[in-house]
Amino acid sequence: MSHTVGVRQAQKQKTRQALLDAALGLLEEQSLSSLGLREVTRMVGIAPTAFYRHFRDMGELGVALVEEALGSLHVMVRAILAEQDAAEERIDRTVAVVEQHVRRYPLHIRFVARERHGGVRAVRQAIAGELDRFAEEVAAALKTQPVSEGWGDDDVRMLAELYVDRLVTTAAALLDAEEDGAEGAAERVVRTARRQLRLISIGRQHWREEGGGGSE
Repeated sequence: MSHTVGVRQAQKQKTRQALLDAALGLLEEQSLSSLGLREVTRMVGIAPTAFYRHFRDMGELGVALVEEALGSLHVMVRAILAEQDAAEERIDRTVAVVEQHVRRYPLHIRFVARERHGGVRAVRQAIAGELDRFAEEVAAALKTQPVSEGWGDDDVRMLAELYVDRLVTTAAALLDAEEDGAEGAAERVVRTARRQLRLISIGRQHWREEGGGGSE
């Protein structure tokens, strides 16, 4: 009996993933609000009613795509920020991680970039929630660094949000550059991202001197 249940569960998970993959492919050229449930189930080869065994609606499927798209990225970036290397080395590795993620998961990045301000509220909220958790984790990593000594929580959080915003913007710009295909476009995006993050890092070093850090 347990073997049969295990086989059924595995098949259910396989179908669920097939629905996610099919939707992601269809979303390359359209928004989630315009994507029909029947389009997705037709791609997978199941009846439309079978969709509801896996998701309540297309919004819930979109939320699952958000988790799939952003879940692994902020774990990797947080690990880099937790290291005690020089700021420039951390910046270079962080941008490299984002660049690699875009090249490996372009459809996920396009989906997040489009739906971040899209028409499906549940998905907008899921993206905002993931980015909020991302900022919390980055803030926790930044707080452990010596340069943050004496900083208040609000200021560390503000700094984390600056980093997160730059990384999200860089990911979207890299995707556009890759799709545009112009020679050197991706390299220019990477170079700009590194300079922007270094500028933030320099400002961070002088924030307390200007009376900004240390406030609660």
